[in-house]
Amino acid sequence: MTETPTAQTPAQGKARAQFTVPAQHPMVTVLGSGDSLLRVIERAFPAADIHVRGNEISATGDPREVALIQRLFDEMMLVLRTGQPMTEDAVERSIAMLRASENGTSDGQETPAEVLTQNILSSRGRTIRPKTLNQKRYVDAIDKHTIVFGIGPAGTGKTYLAMAKAVQALQSKQVNRIILTRPAVEAGERLGFLPGTLYEKIDPYLRPLYDALHDMLDPDSIPRLMAAGTIEVAPLAYMRGRTLNDAFIILDEAQNTSPEQMKMFLTRLGFDSKIVITGDVTQVDLPNGTKSGLRQVQDILEGVDDVHFSRLSSQDVVRHKLVGRIVDAYEKYDSQNGTENGTHKGGRTKRK
Repeated sequence: MTETPTAQTPAQGKARAQFTVPAQHPMVTVLGSGDSLLRVIERAFPAADIHVRGNEISATGDPREVALIQRLFDEMMLVLRTGQPMTEDAVERSIAMLRASENGTSDGQETPAEVLTQNILSSRGRTIRPKTLNQKRYVDAIDKHTIVFGIGPAGTGKTYLAMAKAVQALQSKQVNRIILTRPAVEAGERLGFLPGTLYEKIDPYLRPLYDALHDMLDPDSIPRLMAAGTIEVAPLAYMRGRTLNDAFIILDEAQNTSPEQMKMFLTRLGFDSKIVITGDVTQVDLPNGTKSGLRQVQDILEGVDDVHFSRLSSQDVVRHKLVGRIVDAYEKYDSQNGTENGTHKGGRTKRK
């Protein structure tokens, strides 16, 4: 995309920028079907005047806003050149990243194009990649550190991205096996009350891990890989007494580990292995009075060399937009009422 230098318009204090979209990029890829992407940009910059004529786009308004619009279209073109389409969500996240950088609230130099074009894994015609700046930093941390904690609310991609990195490591022969584990806890270990064999009892707790695997691997290959021990999905209790070498190990739902279980798991680390631990400290299902190992370990290991804590927020939720708003609403309620997840820490709902 070519651009003309920003120039002052007759109106005092206004600036103008003009962009030319190269012919090889149809305007629908820039503006969206039915101008959906253009409407997202117009809503984000309501004071700016944006016009489209042919393959020319112009923006007039406050100099800082026009400069941001100019940077936005530059970033969009960089993404489009990779062959990746722009979506409404990607445009909204790009604008948020650019505003954070402009306001000095971003503590990094990553650009929206760098975040949105980082491919982790391609499987069956779809590519898994980070969608937010914090997700990119989380993925980068997994590359750089031996133990990484991904802590954040539901829907921020903590487990899914870790699974994608595990499959990538296996396919590139960085590790020989993947081990996926979760504590089988729901308000206490009450598996004995469930019908069926042990495996039938623990299956519901491990099902989300199986679902993610099916997104990333040929479903027909998964039983073969599990039978060979290349992929192991097991409850946390099965990790006791083991040393895990040449493995990519993921502990999911780690907020439901006790401090003793967390220490036990961390000390399973063997040679040439990597550990990713994910959890949401606002959704602890342990019995009252039991401290979460994930909460405690942050105080113990923060600052330890080769251990990294990645913290995600509601801004990193990649599910329905309403999920992020729900997370924010609960955090606001809890901060105002001294509760956790809308209930007293003793377990009773607060009455008004």
